[in-house]
Amino acid sequence: MTLKPRLLWGGGVFVAAMVIAAITLMWKPAIVPIIPPPAASFDAQTRLAGARVVALGDCIVCHTAKGGQPFAGGLPLATPFGTIYATNITPDAETGIGTWSLEAFTRAIRYGIARDGHLLYPAFPYIHFTRMSDGDISAAYAYLMTRDPVKATAPSNKLIFPLNFRPLLAFWNVLFLRPGPQASDPSKDPQWNRGKLLVDGLGHCASCHSPLNLIGGEERGRAFDGGVVDGWEAPPLNALGAATKPWTQAQLVTYLRTGRASEHGAAAGPMLPVTRDLAAVPEADVQAIATYLLSVQKPQPAATGAPAQSVALSTDVQNGAVLFAASCAQCHGPHAPMQSIGERPTLAFSTAVNATTPRNVIQMILGGINWHGEDTMNYMPAFNQVYSDQQVADLASYIRATYSQRAPWTDVEKTVENIRKENDAR
Repeated sequence: MTLKPRLLWGGGVFVAAMVIAAITLMWKPAIVPIIPPPAASFDAQTRLAGARVVALGDCIVCHTAKGGQPFAGGLPLATPFGTIYATNITPDAETGIGTWSLEAFTRAIRYGIARDGHLLYPAFPYIHFTRMSDGDISAAYAYLMTRDPVKATAPSNKLIFPLNFRPLLAFWNVLFLRPGPQASDPSKDPQWNRGKLLVDGLGHCASCHSPLNLIGGEERGRAFDGGVVDGWEAPPLNALGAATKPWTQAQLVTYLRTGRASEHGAAAGPMLPVTRDLAAVPEADVQAIATYLLSVQKPQPAATGAPAQSVALSTDVQNGAVLFAASCAQCHGPHAPMQSIGERPTLAFSTAVNATTPRNVIQMILGGINWHGEDTMNYMPAFNQVYSDQQVADLASYIRATYSQRAPWTDVEKTVENIRKENDAR
């Protein structure tokens, strides 16, 4: 046999093997549907435990569209590959999970496979949820199956080719899914182990706070190094000690439960509803989360950059000063009432103001923080219809120059323009 036929034969074997592997990975049997069980079939204690699990997993955050019914789906989730719409997880028999057995629900949580056998997109963080215990999965199932059923079908996903071809997810799962619960570390105390389980599993913190590779998987070895979610920067969780005021356990717990920390700032964007969920769970859970997060800190280089006064005379900073006096100083200025009584932290400590990019400051200026009724802890009006790109950039540059000792941001106006386009596309 000559070299060329050998190569062809070898290539054919390889292709055939890949096809067989693909068929094996792609084909998943459907699980027989059930008649939706009556709510009374789930005991009150299990439902209560499920409410805690669902809150820790932030399920309502992703599975509730703006103005929609809780858990009824339809929320657009922006990804680098297009838009995925969250599904309906109410017990509606036609459009939700009403016909799903506990077995089907567990398979979805552990393996990312729907009841009918189709593969779920990893915007649903099953690669983290897979670490949940059987008891937590059963409790979450009981809670969700006793919600009010809502008939609602999510819009079709809008993904680029070939990522809109679901069977390809089988290969993605081979690379990134490690199914099953994780064992406790006997060298650590119960609080640390509880925190690790919540952060790495149910809370799926790394799915937002880690950079993604070209195919949407979390970069190996870079967990908690920071990411971008829905146009907001999810800051590194392993650099909390490098903040202008290093985070303490008490501050982190307060922030996670109230959305505000006295020496760091206020939650906004995708993080704000997470803090509302964490306010509803026992404080012991949040203490455990904080304990684990503070244990994964990396050594950080010392902050460098020009001091604020060296850029204070630039035109953009001067223009920004006028805008700040007109629109921001009432709350954020040094003599504002909320500053003097300590309810609002100085911008000098803000994670967003001291970040490497102006993304979150720009998002705050453009979108503010919506009023959320009587339980509102943080509120800020939006200025997206008030200021031009240049004015938003000038304001951001002034805030950076005045309140941070780190280097000035560059290309701020271009960043504003890009963020407006991203927001308009959602």
